[in-house]
Amino acid sequence: MTFFYSLLHNTFLQNALLAGVLLSIAGGIMGSYCVVKKITSLSGSISHSIIGGIGLFIFLKYNLNQGWADPLLGALLSAILSALLIGFTHLKYKSNEDVIISAIWSLGMAIGVIFASFTPNYTVELSNLLFGNILWITGADLIILLVLDLLIVACVIIFYRKFLIICFDEELAILQGLQVKTLYFLLLSLIAISVVLLIQIIGIILMLALLTLPAAIASIFTKKFSHMLLLSIILCCLLNLSGTIVSYELNWPPGPSIALLSAALYLTLLLKKKKKIILSHRRE
Repeated sequence: MTFFYSLLHNTFLQNALLAGVLLSIAGGIMGSYCVVKKITSLSGSISHSIIGGIGLFIFLKYNLNQGWADPLLGALLSAILSALLIGFTHLKYKSNEDVIISAIWSLGMAIGVIFASFTPNYTVELSNLLFGNILWITGADLIILLVLDLLIVACVIIFYRKFLIICFDEELAILQGLQVKTLYFLLLSLIAISVVLLIQIIGIILMLALLTLPAAIASIFTKKFSHMLLLSIILCCLLNLSGTIVSYELNWPPGPSIALLSAALYLTLLLKKKKKIILSHRRE
């Protein structure tokens, strides 16, 4: 039974591919900003610190019977809070930035693990968010992904030029009277939302692969940011589709399959580029 035959009859696969497209839009756009702004490490810190929110909401949902406490909501709230804390640290305490961000990262993970330990029979949701499981995507999840996608796209359209200025030249942004701090916090918040979206497909541990590698690959082919955005989204879609097919045919986990293909493609293209540069220098 081939992947495409199963796709016609399997709702889980259909939801997975549709989710992959929606996630690719958010990941491609915000990943491009991460790459040009050189804040991929901050994104990694956000992704790991949200374990605190996930663990807390799992505890509230199962131990205290709070039905509203969806772990994904906990992930979203803690991601935005972490983004704001990390952004404040980046702007205010640059000399001790690495240490403070590491403390936020460790604090979030520690809180999550402690709360999850109180609910040992219900940690499957935490496991899915740690390692990703796109085949668990439901119709309700797709609606949430679509709403968050529209929010990200709307903000980027409205603030496109301003985001571009603060990414490439903060001093120019200040001279033009832009609210640099506010825009920076907004950008980090949008990245935090993208992180939450991506962990559903590839998990917290491998999230950076899908957030940054398609954008990094796109930057090899073009230096124009608008083209980079579009190419990054297309690459995200293709890597999601390819990884899902590979995982289905070989019975591998989807998240690691997508991350493996992304890393392999990036390293291959990077080595080819380096080789081309070396050959060019030798000819000269």
